[in-house]
Amino acid sequence: MAVAEPVAVAQGRGFVARGRGVLAPSRIRTRALSVGAASLFGVVTIVAALGHIIAPHDPTMPVGIPLSEPGANGYLLGSDAIGRDIFSRLLFGIQASWFAALVVIAIGVAVGGVIGLVAGATSGWVDNLLMRITDFFLALPAPVLAIAVVAAVGHGFVHTLIAVSIVWWPFYARIVRGEITKLAARHHVEAARLAGAGRVRVALRHLLPGAIPAIIVTASLDVGNLILTLAGLSFLGLGQTQPAPELGADSANGLQYLLQQWWVPVMPGIAVVVLALIANTAGDGVRHLLDRD
Repeated sequence: MAVAEPVAVAQGRGFVARGRGVLAPSRIRTRALSVGAASLFGVVTIVAALGHIIAPHDPTMPVGIPLSEPGANGYLLGSDAIGRDIFSRLLFGIQASWFAALVVIAIGVAVGGVIGLVAGATSGWVDNLLMRITDFFLALPAPVLAIAVVAAVGHGFVHTLIAVSIVWWPFYARIVRGEITKLAARHHVEAARLAGAGRVRVALRHLLPGAIPAIIVTASLDVGNLILTLAGLSFLGLGQTQPAPELGADSANGLQYLLQQWWVPVMPGIAVVVLALIANTAGDGVRHLLDRD
């Protein structure tokens, strides 16, 4: 009996692909949009890395007339109460917030990934013990615990990152453990065990690679949450000390000018929102690109 050739059934302005290697126009457009969204991650990273070069002025030094409106006196986004360029401070603040979020996520993935991998691969009492420890940290209110840690070790940007990292890894531990548990029941893993592969080899060669897509998607979607968390802690005074530029702190320090010189507190807030939106959009694009369906 002859095998039917792949056909394309017309549907309006596009078609539905039947057969291998053929994608419908709607699928192509979706993939293109996902690539564009994911590319935003790289664009923001480049802008953050080059912030000290792009910035027209020193963000910590007064360079002109205080409280100048956006576009006036050579200030693109205006100046603050002591004449510092808000645009320059935003670029340095974006640099600090973006890379701080990436550092915390890297620590969370490393710590939580190892714990989740060990728990899912070993099961038994080791799994129960590690997950109960994870549940203990998940039960604690993360912002309150971060504030308590900063209060105990002292104010400072590095201390804030340490505090947030302490409360951020449990999410990744749970996600990795769930993925590893599902993968451990698959036939290729059972075959590897029957072939004499040790636990470490099975975990690293057969379990961990299968969990990487879920880790990447979770981490990419988590950048926006971390930016908002770090900005909130900075708004409360738990970030860098002045006059270092930081988005949350700059917004908090400018609140007294909200009614007259609105750009002083609002511009840093807009930067936080834009960063969070870009991070979430890029994370959604990564999720679509890794979706095999």
